[in-house]
Amino acid sequence: MSDQDGLSLGASKLTSRLIHGTGKFPSSEVLASSITASGAQMITLAVRRLHLDGDHRSELEGIDLGGYILLPNTAGATSADEAVRLARLARAAGLSDFIKVEVVGEPETLLPDPIATLEATVRLVAEGFTVLPYASDDVALALRLADAGATAVMPGAAPIGSTLGVLNPHNLRLIIAKCPVPVIVDAGLGSPSDATRVMEWGAAGVLVNTGIARAHDPVAMARAFAKAVEAGRSAHLAGLAGRPEGFGASSPQTGTPTALAPA
Repeated sequence: MSDQDGLSLGASKLTSRLIHGTGKFPSSEVLASSITASGAQMITLAVRRLHLDGDHRSELEGIDLGGYILLPNTAGATSADEAVRLARLARAAGLSDFIKVEVVGEPETLLPDPIATLEATVRLVAEGFTVLPYASDDVALALRLADAGATAVMPGAAPIGSTLGVLNPHNLRLIIAKCPVPVIVDAGLGSPSDATRVMEWGAAGVLVNTGIARAHDPVAMARAFAKAVEAGRSAHLAGLAGRPEGFGASSPQTGTPTALAPA
């Protein structure tokens, strides 16, 4: 893929459209090798796990964070207030002005809270952050997040960590088609073919963590995901021969009154 096809996020331009997660790896050495094999330029990391007070060893110890564009995330937050606090902590620590907003709405599935996610996005955009909110595959919410100033929206393909793949292709394709900002598919991608599929639809990128970290060979899997993302992007740019899926209301719109007649 040429540099001209890079993904612009805020002031940064990425030539790799694969964002690499940093949790659940068997060791920091495997994590470092996986990131290298993936070719990823942006990595995401949980602010809660960084132990910024210096009291504990971070799982990222030994990795040159200065060699990557960092996307701190607010994983573990259960309210907009908590997400904002974690974002401010990441900025104060000098990590980045990027922030991936994650607000847990349901503790068992870790599905995001749409109301708190939107509130945190609005507040953090106002504070000058480059905000990438993680959300469910809700089309209306994606559009509201874009309207609120999100640099990109990050709908999940499936519950986070599940590796179930794309559960609702219709909604994901609608979000990609309608959203005025880049759509980065996040959460639930289990195989490289999942990544190829959403990239073929026109997703701007993918974020993968568990699908790489829990593979039998994470380094080889990271390399496979990188190739899958490139293949999907190339196919999208080439133009798929298949007829695009149509989206339309089941009820006719013609003849619908636009307002009630005066009494």
